[in-house]
Amino acid sequence: MDHKRPRQVVILAGGRGTRLAPLTDTMPKTMIKFHGKPFLEYLVESVRDQGFDRILLLLGYLPHVIQNYFRDGSAFGVCIDYSVSAVENETGLRLKLAYDNLDSCFLLMYSDNYWPLRFDAMWDHFVRSEALAQLTVYTNEDNYSKSNVSVDAGGRVTLYDKSKSSKDLRGVEIGFAILKKEVCDLLPRDNVNFESVIYPRLVQEGQLVAFRTSHRYYSVGSHERLRLTEQFLRRRRAIILDRDGVLNEKPSKAEYVTSWSSFKWLAGVQEALRLLKLSGYTIIVITNQAGIARGFMTESELIQVHERMKSELSAHRAFIDAIYYCPHGWDEGCFCRKPQPGMLFMAQRDFHLDLTRTYFIGDDIRDVEAGEAAGCPTFLVDSEWPLLRLVKEKIVQVRPFSAQL
Repeated sequence: MDHKRPRQVVILAGGRGTRLAPLTDTMPKTMIKFHGKPFLEYLVESVRDQGFDRILLLLGYLPHVIQNYFRDGSAFGVCIDYSVSAVENETGLRLKLAYDNLDSCFLLMYSDNYWPLRFDAMWDHFVRSEALAQLTVYTNEDNYSKSNVSVDAGGRVTLYDKSKSSKDLRGVEIGFAILKKEVCDLLPRDNVNFESVIYPRLVQEGQLVAFRTSHRYYSVGSHERLRLTEQFLRRRRAIILDRDGVLNEKPSKAEYVTSWSSFKWLAGVQEALRLLKLSGYTIIVITNQAGIARGFMTESELIQVHERMKSELSAHRAFIDAIYYCPHGWDEGCFCRKPQPGMLFMAQRDFHLDLTRTYFIGDDIRDVEAGEAAGCPTFLVDSEWPLLRLVKEKIVQVRPFSAQL
């Protein structure tokens, strides 16, 4: 298998977008603007920032609107080519007609879904699988959309159902598929839907795997989704903090802060949170609290501690916007207990965060593992780098994503 990282992105952008009428009467749905620029521009910037330099747009409906805006792509730091065919063409025929312009391996995307691309992790997973194709699958624990795939414990797709009518479907295929070009050789000459024809066949041959994610995706597929997409693409500035060892003195192993009398702020924390709030950050805290499962305290007692935390912070013009805690024991296998990233994804969905642009600060290896699993840029506090110094020198003064905000 050729392990050379692909450089080409192929984006399907030919549909009429009838569900979004009248917005799509004069433009393709991917050209609907959010915060001053088209949805498709966010996709172009995303793949460019992940190292792709060539984009092939497969167009059908009102292609000139897209072509006149993006032209050759040079203004956006990429090279853009176009394959234009009849608006009635399905995705399979669009790919078949563009066959000669496809690289041996490429990233295939839908133009109406945005998900924070993490291509290095996706590519590593694909190479290890030795499959012909890999889908990106939203785990859909929150029933955000109707599921259309099933994936086994080893990551192989066991069922793809575009109609979403089969039983035991768990997960949503959201595009962002890595494909070997030879997959397109399986397409008939007819005007067929690529996903409906190719994915079930690859499932039968054991050649379709899934890169699973719990980070919500956002779309321009329907009027109902536009409001959420607008919130997400606003790109709220946010930071997520562990509690014990970051905000307050960490209890000894197997001991817990069970009341306010045992809670001790670390030096500089209140000032750090004040600076973050003045700089426009949403501040979120996530914390493992196995003491609840072990009977050392109740959830009510934990909430009382958190209310006192917030009360003292407000006196310093510092505010915590949300606190998430895992009450489960060490061996319960829950998805919310760090090093699992569940609480990070809870915060992502509630606040419509882009976790790849959201700092996470912890104090031990479990926090690093959780942050990496969620795609967050992660820092650790220690004696040399307490929270206040990190905030002053790494967060407030240095904003690596500011050029993209």
